[in-house]
Amino acid sequence: MIESPAIGTLHTTRLLNSGMPVNSTEPHHPTAALEIKAGSITLPILKLFSADFEALNVQLEQKLRQAPEFFRNAPIIVDLSELVPDREPLDFSAFVDSLRNRGLSPVGVRGGSQIQQQAAQSAKLAVLAEIKPDNAHQAPAAQGASFKPASPAKGFGPTKLIDHPVRSGQRIYAAGGDLIVLAQVSPGAEIMADGNIHIYGSLKGRALAGVQGNLEARVFCSDLQAELIAIGGHYKISENLDEAVRGKPVQVYLRDNLLIIDYL
Repeated sequence: MIESPAIGTLHTTRLLNSGMPVNSTEPHHPTAALEIKAGSITLPILKLFSADFEALNVQLEQKLRQAPEFFRNAPIIVDLSELVPDREPLDFSAFVDSLRNRGLSPVGVRGGSQIQQQAAQSAKLAVLAEIKPDNAHQAPAAQGASFKPASPAKGFGPTKLIDHPVRSGQRIYAAGGDLIVLAQVSPGAEIMADGNIHIYGSLKGRALAGVQGNLEARVFCSDLQAELIAIGGHYKISENLDEAVRGKPVQVYLRDNLLIIDYL
């Protein structure tokens, strides 16, 4: 079984001067040619529950067919934490080729045994440290209960306000804060936020809240017709939306890693 992808965060580290003395006879370069800085990017995580190559290919194809644009050319991390090393060896070379043939770009693995990680490295994949979000074990809100919109995490930036329609092909991202859209989000448009998303027009495109792993983020929408809606990487596509909530004002949040859609 392949889990619905969850969004992870890949961290890089800034390289600092070593403090070594500089040879004065070497040529002086007044302008730096490059710089490596700390940063983070969101990556889908492909969590493996089996090493059965045929089953993986079948279920992966099904997942990608559900939301092809969401995964197109996507770099991904492969999570090995659920595999049993002695009983479930994985042919990394063949599996990586299978991912790349489907337009995915595997960049690394997390979890797994030392033998699995060595096999992954032989397949040119990086081995990444496991990072669990602080709010991963917090109890979710009860369905139907009164609620308060999730508060932005400490250090979040200001709310981003969009007062015009978001047209097809446009992508808007509220880094470090919430996103408010006062107009329609058209089919083929994509809006993203590290915090909550509020849409006061029709949502006909894609909306992704909590993209840096904030599982308490919510989406509030006055007219749900979404192509895709996601929180912290857990998503539903249009075909999976209950007809009872389609076109209605709703809130969307996570409960037990399941996407819940309630009326407002």
